[in-house]
Amino acid sequence: MADPSTAEQLLIHNYMAITATSSGDNKPKELVPEGNHVARCVSMVQIGTVEENYLNEVKVANKVRITWELPQETRVFNPEKGEQPFVVNKEYTLSMHEKASLRGDLQRWRGKPFTDEEAKAFDITKLLGAACMVNVVHRRSADGLKTYERVDGITPMPKGMECPPQVNPTFELTWEDFDMDKFLTLPSFLQDKIRSSKEWAAWQPVPQTTKDDLPF
Repeated sequence: MADPSTAEQLLIHNYMAITATSSGDNKPKELVPEGNHVARCVSMVQIGTVEENYLNEVKVANKVRITWELPQETRVFNPEKGEQPFVVNKEYTLSMHEKASLRGDLQRWRGKPFTDEEAKAFDITKLLGAACMVNVVHRRSADGLKTYERVDGITPMPKGMECPPQVNPTFELTWEDFDMDKFLTLPSFLQDKIRSSKEWAAWQPVPQTTKDDLPF
């Protein structure tokens, strides 16, 4: 058989260059170590009213995602930024009902229960910048294939203990004053969840019909 022409050699080379490899770029996320951590609330994102499947039952709830930084637990996640604190977050139904998870955690955070009057309308953005202790635990997914971290408890800072200065900038996104630029900085999975909310559907501007669009 004759040697392949230069063009044929180039074509063979290009085909051989399309190679699937395991580069190690998809390393599993390093989890926050289990245990109690000094923490500061740095972010609050109002997701909106979404449908969720819980124990094979579809429920509708207004959700909020709260994030804390752990200033005493740091790693180099990006060499350009140096050491940065781990962050953990938890989603809540935006409810101050006496049995609501949000109300329970906030009561433990501040160290005393809410009165019924206080619980009628509590502005949770007051939490931004506030310090506390969070207890982090690791859990296995239902299929046993993944381990994830979970905020399992919140308590006040012990007397005499101080939380280091805040590292990450405060971030707040609410439907009362929705900011698209902030929205676009969120992880894609969180953007998708917000887009599935009733608030997103109502917020989207309705296209205006122009004269040229009229059928007659």
